[in-house]
Amino acid sequence: MKRSILALCAVILFSVLSVNAQNPIRVMILDGETNPYHRWDLGTPILKKLLEESKKFQVEVVSAPGKDGDFSSFMPKFTDYQAIVLNYDVPTERWPEALKKSFEQYMSNGGGLVIIHAANNSFPEWAEYNKMIGMGGWRNRSEKNGPYWYYLDGELVEDKKPGSAGSHGNKLPFEMKVVNANHPITKGLPPIWMHQNDELYAQLRGPGENMTVLVTAPSKKDNKGTGYDEPQVMVLNYGKGRVFHHATGHDPLAMSSVDYGVLLQRGTEWVATGKVTQKVPANFPTATTVSYRVDIAATNPAPPAPKPAAAVK
Repeated sequence: MKRSILALCAVILFSVLSVNAQNPIRVMILDGETNPYHRWDLGTPILKKLLEESKKFQVEVVSAPGKDGDFSSFMPKFTDYQAIVLNYDVPTERWPEALKKSFEQYMSNGGGLVIIHAANNSFPEWAEYNKMIGMGGWRNRSEKNGPYWYYLDGELVEDKKPGSAGSHGNKLPFEMKVVNANHPITKGLPPIWMHQNDELYAQLRGPGENMTVLVTAPSKKDNKGTGYDEPQVMVLNYGKGRVFHHATGHDPLAMSSVDYGVLLQRGTEWVATGKVTQKVPANFPTATTVSYRVDIAATNPAPPAPKPAAAVK
């Protein structure tokens, strides 16, 4: 009898694993806008590579029309996907109202959204988008978009003083600090680790509704910083939908940091399913050392060549 029960359990377990293997999480990477600072043409292949390596995701890239493009027929079927990874830095309100409403409905009904770095610069006038991301920067954001959010003495501060949004210093390695170790995304991560050379976003502001900060980084004044611990990884609820806001990852060098890929994979799984089943890899960075992917770092564009010195007459 015991053998029969054990055999039945084995069959059920095998069936569940087989179904999971046959039904990967469906993910759309949505891009389509570029500028000299945030090149989705470099970032999107890295995002796709990192997600597909985990064997948990089936990834499709959808590119929106660019500057002066025609949005009249652009209406992705968001409900075909369990998660939308937004690698999209759009300088103006390009989306027509019908497209915005379709996306809002997708999220309200239980969709998943992953915000990548400069996607939090986009759509400053779209009130519902600002609710989805919690906080953002640049593009004329000000106190009308919401307060500044930062950590001081271990407490999240809601600072309503007037001013513009968004700043960062030079690209340097910096500490990442877990402030919520009980969330599925951060559970098992070290309390502090070093992140590879990147822009440390600071002075982000927004409504911050239904937002939980998971990870911060100290924005140091000797690198044009604020002196506060600035939120870098946040999760939010929008209706029945889940949002993972990942503010790091300026360029391929930054995206090569092992923690970047780990957080991307865990955050995408969480917005899609509400769970995280992936283990923390052994090469995760420590409190004193960075850890990065050479194959991804090698795709970083070379810095622009210096201008020749003026001829001396």
